[in-house]
Amino acid sequence: MITSQRPSTGSGRSPAEAAALIRGVSPVLEVPFTDDGEIAVEDFRRVVRYVVGTGVTSVMFPGFAGEFYKLSEEERRLLTEILITEVRELTVDTGTEVAVIAAVQDHATRLAVQRARWSVEAGADAINLLPPHLLAPSASAIEAHLRTVLAAVPDTAVVLQYAPAETGTSLDPQGLAGLVRDHPNLVLVKVESSPPGPYIAELGRLDPPIPAVEGYAGVQLPDAFRRGCVGTQPGCSLTEVYCEIWRRFSDGDLAGGDRLHARLLPYISYWMLDTERIIATEKMISYRRGLIQSPHCRPPRHDLDAEELAMIDRFLAEFGDLLPSLR
Repeated sequence: MITSQRPSTGSGRSPAEAAALIRGVSPVLEVPFTDDGEIAVEDFRRVVRYVVGTGVTSVMFPGFAGEFYKLSEEERRLLTEILITEVRELTVDTGTEVAVIAAVQDHATRLAVQRARWSVEAGADAINLLPPHLLAPSASAIEAHLRTVLAAVPDTAVVLQYAPAETGTSLDPQGLAGLVRDHPNLVLVKVESSPPGPYIAELGRLDPPIPAVEGYAGVQLPDAFRRGCVGTQPGCSLTEVYCEIWRRFSDGDLAGGDRLHARLLPYISYWMLDTERIIATEKMISYRRGLIQSPHCRPPRHDLDAEELAMIDRFLAEFGDLLPSLR
């Protein structure tokens, strides 16, 4: 039986303090299941500890990579509370600062407000807000939704997720500038357009400028970095590879970052052909590394074929220096 933990009373971080931590690699956590499809709570705790242990300063949950659309409300709340508790304990033990970004994807404005407020009360440092997209709401309806959620958590950092491939939603950068002027807790935009670079650069030219993190598995990370993105939000099974790419870029070794990314690109460009494929792939990578006990994805799902499994084996062999076994 799933039991919810008692929520806390918020993280206490201001929007600026939280935004300062959402930099570099900000992994989106996966949800481990047992072979029969139940959530694997202890495996989830291990995922949290592993990701925080790589040195990142923020994590996001639950995103598309966390199969949020396949979780019950009870499961989602439990895992969010576990995440917040684990991160707090780890940061106390290590002295590091890590921000928890709680996702809000509800289509109904009323429910999105309720989830955002609950997440803040539970201790989340920031909200990741996905605009409503089902049945093609109008631009004015989307803007009203965003404004209402932003106003509901005025003292909490909000990251707006722009994922046109997954949602079909279009967001005008000039309109976002107006949102930031009225709601300064909108501190970042997660850009998952293809390519993301021009949109990121346009956000940086606005008044006020809006910082951006890049998503979409980092397929266009080198261009996004050169155009001013402040971070990347990939899945979590190969966090160390993304951290090394970002380290090289941040240290001014653009050529070195490009070389490592070029080695990664043939894999992630194929895996990102559809969302369910990369979810299944990252689960299998975590399973092969010993991070989780089952690569199960709740159906409907993408079932990896023999060639895709062989590709994962080649990937783990090629990047074994950065992705050691966790068994």
